[in-house]
Amino acid sequence: MCGRFVVAGAASDLVEMFDIDRTADDMPPPSFNVAPTDRVPLILDTVAKDAEPDAEPIRRLEAARWGLVPPWAKDIKTGVTAFNARIESAAEKPHFANAVRRRRAMVPATGYYEWKTVDDIKTPYFIHLPEGELVIFAGLYEWWRNPAEADDSASKWLLSTSILTRQATGELASIHDRMPVFLSPVLLDEWLDPHTEGGEDLLAEIAYGGEEMAERVEFHPVDRAVGNVRNNSPALVEPVGP
Repeated sequence: MCGRFVVAGAASDLVEMFDIDRTADDMPPPSFNVAPTDRVPLILDTVAKDAEPDAEPIRRLEAARWGLVPPWAKDIKTGVTAFNARIESAAEKPHFANAVRRRRAMVPATGYYEWKTVDDIKTPYFIHLPEGELVIFAGLYEWWRNPAEADDSASKWLLSTSILTRQATGELASIHDRMPVFLSPVLLDEWLDPHTEGGEDLLAEIAYGGEEMAERVEFHPVDRAVGNVRNNSPALVEPVGP
């Protein structure tokens, strides 16, 4: 699973890196301890409802709540536990199926934390790519209309997201049996394309494509202070002794 991650860079860095066309005004600041329900950067491609069928998508950098709230939800709490979506069943689950078909995104990160349990002792690890290379998680997103807000309220619509996970492979399996789905750069455009209807085949393609990225990750144990969401500093990713 993926329940904590790091976004150490600024939103402006992502604009140039991914050729962003439109950036939201309320992007979250860098964080070394992103937790479920926090706001996270999200990259997605969209087209206007009245656009031509083959219209060029607009690439957007948005701020999204981590924990997907589907359009049919009556309450925002529906998304609290939906910060991860199992790729093996996402296309069939009512909570995620619509997003798999049309609302796919990527979540950029510096790395993520995972806990390894040995003899009932949990040790947190920071997992990242070499030399500070950006990690891209395959994500899903939805817009939810808050019935408690007035129609003209700026908070009427909530954007939320979930990170896809899969069975861990390689050395990562020694830490935890699940890992996030890493999005291969060569599949990025296909994954985001709103003209492509997603399904089990596309999910299988990105799962396979991300295995090479998973083989390149590095990891080291970090201080247990990361377990407290109130702790948030660069020291959290520093290696500690056994």
